[in-house]
Amino acid sequence: MTRVVSGAVLGAAALAAVLYLPLPGLRVLACVVALLAAHEYLPLVRTGAGRERLLPLALVVVTCWWSSVAATGGTLLVLVLLMLVAVAAETLMWEVSFERIVAAFFPAWYIGLPLGLLVALHAAGGYRATVLLLATVVVSDSGQYYTGRALGRRPLAPRISPKKTLEGAVGGVLIGTGFVTLAGGWAIPTASWTSLAALGAVLVVVGICGDLFESRLKRSAGIKDSSSLIPGHGGVLDRIDALLFAAPAFYVYLRWVA
Repeated sequence: MTRVVSGAVLGAAALAAVLYLPLPGLRVLACVVALLAAHEYLPLVRTGAGRERLLPLALVVVTCWWSSVAATGGTLLVLVLLMLVAVAAETLMWEVSFERIVAAFFPAWYIGLPLGLLVALHAAGGYRATVLLLATVVVSDSGQYYTGRALGRRPLAPRISPKKTLEGAVGGVLIGTGFVTLAGGWAIPTASWTSLAALGAVLVVVGICGDLFESRLKRSAGIKDSSSLIPGHGGVLDRIDALLFAAPAFYVYLRWVA
């Protein structure tokens, strides 16, 4: 019951934000979510505490805000330069290994950029495109769960997430693809049903990859949830893992395919 109630509250809050918050408010909200998710990510990769985390967290927020305002090739170049400057500063201030530096600054691209692109998607396609993306993630996730419960026999990635099954993944792809094909015209009237079907399949597949990627991080760290912030759901990163992979794919489709 706790999981259902908190999930309903989260869903209602997300929908209200998409429908009623102006773009500057959405950018601030995205940066807050990115900061919380990055704060959960850094312990998973055993990044040091205190001041060692300040620079990576700040870069996540900057990346999220900047990419939400101007998601262009020039923006990506500037973000790469910022990343290099930050890595140089980290190397000079603290003597840490190359692997630790990469792990510390990866969330700028893993978390900050996708959440920024989510707001850029809203600016480019309106609230309908954003709702379609969020609904697709929820529908495909539910499809995977219930199909896996009913038909699941073969594990999808037993070393990463033992409960996920191949049958559940196939069910999620079919249900998610069907949903985008049917509902996509409401959000993107100019899109053909074939391109919407392809979009749905891609979104579900990359969403599954995002889920498995975060599961791999948690398994490497030896924990079940990224945090206990959300009752019955774990942490912020647990709730947006699929969205982090799906948002960039949707943005690319909207800008250059639809």
